[in-house]
Amino acid sequence: MEEKIRLVFPTKEYQKQIEEYLEEFFKNGEYKLHGAGGLDRIKDVDEWLKKVNDDLSEKKITDHRVPATLFLAIRNSDNRLIGTIQIRHRLNEKLLFDSGHIGDSVRPTERRKGYATEMIRMALEECRKMGIKQVLITCNSDNIGSEKSIINNGGILENIVVDEDGNKIKRYWITLSKGE
Repeated sequence: MEEKIRLVFPTKEYQKQIEEYLEEFFKNGEYKLHGAGGLDRIKDVDEWLKKVNDDLSEKKITDHRVPATLFLAIRNSDNRLIGTIQIRHRLNEKLLFDSGHIGDSVRPTERRKGYATEMIRMALEECRKMGIKQVLITCNSDNIGSEKSIINNGGILENIVVDEDGNKIKRYWITLSKGE
């Protein structure tokens, strides 16, 4: 990884960067962001921040969703938003099938620099704090970068499934030991 990053909970302070982050994906022809808590659908940062906060509470989530914590990955040297990563506190049937505990995205101009591997490593630390012992992480079978990031963090391939859109999804498990 080129430079150190930190995970921070999204706040209004990052609004301009969040807007630029989303715009970069759209300009790159990417309209679905993984691990971004619906930012690609909501677009309005204030509304999105409310949803991200609501997602923390079992009482405030809707539509058969599960509680989740979202982080922004911020590069220390210049305070730039590099990526987003979301930890789902538990799995429902859909998440168990093709999504997993952790979803992440790295902005297009910052890919292939090791940030996703580090973001996942840091998210696994958060999973450990939450008491999650077995972490499921998935990726599209053609996403070699994501696959490498998962494997670099100890991911063991269980199987490949086909989602409702016909995409082949690789399902990896990472066992978190207490001593790590």
